[in-house]
Amino acid sequence: MTESASGIILRTRPLTETSLIVHWLTPKFGRLATVAKGARRPKSPFAGKLDLFYAADFSFSRSRRSELHQLREVKLQETHGAIREDIVRLQQAAYAAAFIEQATETDTPLPEIFELARGFLKHLCGQKPQPQNVFALELKLLRELGLEPNLEEKRLTAGAKKIVQTLLESDWTNGARLKLSDAQAGELRQFLHGFLIFHLGKLPRGRAAALADGH
Repeated sequence: MTESASGIILRTRPLTETSLIVHWLTPKFGRLATVAKGARRPKSPFAGKLDLFYAADFSFSRSRRSELHQLREVKLQETHGAIREDIVRLQQAAYAAAFIEQATETDTPLPEIFELARGFLKHLCGQKPQPQNVFALELKLLRELGLEPNLEEKRLTAGAKKIVQTLLESDWTNGARLKLSDAQAGELRQFLHGFLIFHLGKLPRGRAAALADGH
């Protein structure tokens, strides 16, 4: 039985000399992995359609024996090309993918997290990468996971608490307009560092690189 979905590619890796494993984030099916047979051949129908952070409509045949399903067709929607033109944008997008992979289960519907990821990638394409992008991503994802920090119980300065609340409630563009001092950025970085380790067991891969200032 063939099923259809819309998704964002979180990760790819070779399976054989000609085939590729593609990890997707979808609203309906959550995270799932597909095998794109022959995708690494130059004349493959998948050529130019499968790369990191591409958004696409696709169809797949579900495997009864494993969590690797057979990719059938891909209709590309958006490449988010600007992300691959800037190393810090790429690092922030990669961190988002690592966070989602670490904090969610496979084959579980994730419509809200999908929308967050889609909005974040779109924002990265049009805005300068800044530390508050990462802080906003972490806070919004934590809220969707039911792990939103209780600011009344946390030892943050009044200014930092206000920034956290604004990042949680604002859209990506308005959050990016906030002007953080070096002290405020450092305070939020350390606070969320400890909070993530406590609740997730370890930091998602790539956080330090995502918070690097490449400009």
